[in-house]
Amino acid sequence: MAEEIKNPVDENLAKKAEVNESTEQIQPEETEQNAEVTRLKQELDVKDKLVQESTDRLKRMQADFDNFRRRTRQEKEELSAIVSQNLIKELLPLLDNFERALAVESADGENFKAGVDMILKQFIATLEKNGLEPIKAVGEKFDPNFHEAIMRIADETKEDDTIAEELQRGYSVRGRVIRPSMVKVIGN
Repeated sequence: MAEEIKNPVDENLAKKAEVNESTEQIQPEETEQNAEVTRLKQELDVKDKLVQESTDRLKRMQADFDNFRRRTRQEKEELSAIVSQNLIKELLPLLDNFERALAVESADGENFKAGVDMILKQFIATLEKNGLEPIKAVGEKFDPNFHEAIMRIADETKEDDTIAEELQRGYSVRGRVIRPSMVKVIGN
């Protein structure tokens, strides 16, 4: 009987020894896995920080760009207002001269015509000073970038697509067409 009791105890001891041996074998594997998990968590934390920094940088750049766009728009509006003010300021003497010409009571039509002619020359000079240039038309080749054909006429003495007559003068400002010339074009 004693042996029977001894055997179960020995069996239990043997089982415990087996469990301890298997735990000793598992522990190094678990330690390696825990180390790997810890290393991966650290790498993930580093990547998360990089993503957060990149996101913050992108948000700052977007805000900077929005501010730049707003400032640029404001500067354009201010510059446009200044240009308009300067042009109007330069045109005010013309207005004064027209008012003076109309205020003078004269029966002499020649003096009136001469005065208006002087004002017209002053007006043209002011516009040219601000970049206005008339577009050449009569005798030139038709160019749809600068001319608008209203009519086609036949003339055997002149080459096709040559401008025969200018109906309304066209203008450009610093190389940019603001109004094309209305012309009659030769088409044989």
